[in-house]
Amino acid sequence: MKKREATFNLKRFLMANIVPIIFILLSAFAIPISQFSAPYLVQEMLIRLARDSFLVLSLLVPIIAGMGLNFGMVLGAMAGQIGLILVSDWKVMGLPGMTLAAIIATPLAVALGWMCGAILNRAKGREMVTSYILGFFVNGLYQLVVLYFFGSLIPIHSPELVLSRGYGIRNAVNLVGIRNCLDYLIPVTIHGIRVPLGTFIVIAAFSAFIVWFRKTKLGQDMRAVGQDMEVSRSAGIPVERTRLISIVISTVLAAYGQIIFLQNIGTLNTYNSHEQAGMFAIAALLIGGASVAKATLPNVFVGVILFHLMFIVSPMAGKYLIGQAQLGEYFRVFVSYGVVALALVIYEWRRAQEKAYARRMFRGEA
Repeated sequence: MKKREATFNLKRFLMANIVPIIFILLSAFAIPISQFSAPYLVQEMLIRLARDSFLVLSLLVPIIAGMGLNFGMVLGAMAGQIGLILVSDWKVMGLPGMTLAAIIATPLAVALGWMCGAILNRAKGREMVTSYILGFFVNGLYQLVVLYFFGSLIPIHSPELVLSRGYGIRNAVNLVGIRNCLDYLIPVTIHGIRVPLGTFIVIAAFSAFIVWFRKTKLGQDMRAVGQDMEVSRSAGIPVERTRLISIVISTVLAAYGQIIFLQNIGTLNTYNSHEQAGMFAIAALLIGGASVAKATLPNVFVGVILFHLMFIVSPMAGKYLIGQAQLGEYFRVFVSYGVVALALVIYEWRRAQEKAYARRMFRGEA
């Protein structure tokens, strides 16, 4: 009996961590082949950890509420980009400009999050696919605003932003005024490696907020709703309201995360910077060992490190291995989508296995 339980626990551990295990093995294989130096990899990983962690952290709140992976976080990313476009036109520089962009994005993200949450409340059990399709719908509205409304209905004075026809925003917006304003707010260099300490302080504060939030009344309500909506409703918890709040919070945080992401990049790709924000953040979270139903802070940071480590080393590993760096580029795109599909399949398979095991235990067959 104990031997069977030990075998089951080992299988359960392997299946629960199969995605991070695969990426650790791939990284261990690809890093030596890529021939990158240790200081270069450390520098790149610090930059990417600062760049993406906030976006990935914004996914945790809906998971707590049992709503799965919030593909609708792209709505918040669009709100953040609108704030950055306006700030760039008004020539507000540095940290004040980044703060103003967040202030502008907040009511937009709240409105979009409320709309998303209201729709998802009518699509219980199908939240992920619904939020994914909703992202495409709102993307159409976003394209309409930035391509036609900016410069015509919404005044844009900077000729650097507007298309030659007099309205619509150019494909690329230079964010030189706020580039790295948060990352290197506190300049720290260790052995030639620049540390984006300002962003890490914000990420640490947000992580502490997540830990505190889970202990609050609202956080406990979300956990209860995530475990069983009917029992929560019987206990007097407003299920629909709690779920809606979780999506609103996630959307607002995604707006802030996109602003942090783009101040690190320094350039806004107006029409598609937001499109991959949700997919890459979700892929990173799943690579860290998270699932649709459970995600922790370590999952976030482990996932960001493993995901971006592969993004850094795969092109050069492909070049030195078979002489084609382009293969590494294709691999990166394949990984971002493939890992989401793999993790979801494993999650459903694991649920079926655990249910079958529980039934056998109940019947005394295990």
